[in-house]
Amino acid sequence: MNRYIGFTLIEVLVALAILVSLTAIGVPSLIDFTVKLKVDNEISHLYRLLLSARNAAINTGKSTTVCPLNDANYCTNDWARSIYVFTDSNDNKRFEPNNNEHIIVMKGAIDEQDKLQYGKNRVGVTYAATGYLSKWGQNGTFKYCPKNHANHSRGIIVATSGRLYKSYQSQTGKHQGKDKNRSGKIILCD
Repeated sequence: MNRYIGFTLIEVLVALAILVSLTAIGVPSLIDFTVKLKVDNEISHLYRLLLSARNAAINTGKSTTVCPLNDANYCTNDWARSIYVFTDSNDNKRFEPNNNEHIIVMKGAIDEQDKLQYGKNRVGVTYAATGYLSKWGQNGTFKYCPKNHANHSRGIIVATSGRLYKSYQSQTGKHQGKDKNRSGKIILCD
């Protein structure tokens, strides 16, 4: 008598149904996790960039600017581009290598579908040698908003004193789980 070793069609279909069910439950959670991880990574990188600029200004005694640069080396408000930290000896928000200005560090562009904004169309942050912002009115909130996942938006608040504060996650109320700034406003991009 011949015996066949293997699975029956019903056993294969049951296993397939279980696999599909687990995938349907797991994939949205995995996508949510990867978006949160990407946002956390971008916010941490931007935070370190701003700290580097402040420390460079204090250590070198020169104004230091953080901004995205256009093709003519002027600061722009297109924060989705690569962001540069450079010495800005004349505090004009323009990188001028001929004026003995140097790029200290840079951060690559963000995902083209996401948004990164700073205040109301601000074009840069410049730290004075004291570690404070060099001019009044540069303070604001960096907002990073991933496309189709507004509930994972995060921010960094830049105070006039030059200090940085990360947004915090609301623990209660109708905005539970969303990040807020120090004033309690939800982090949302325009």
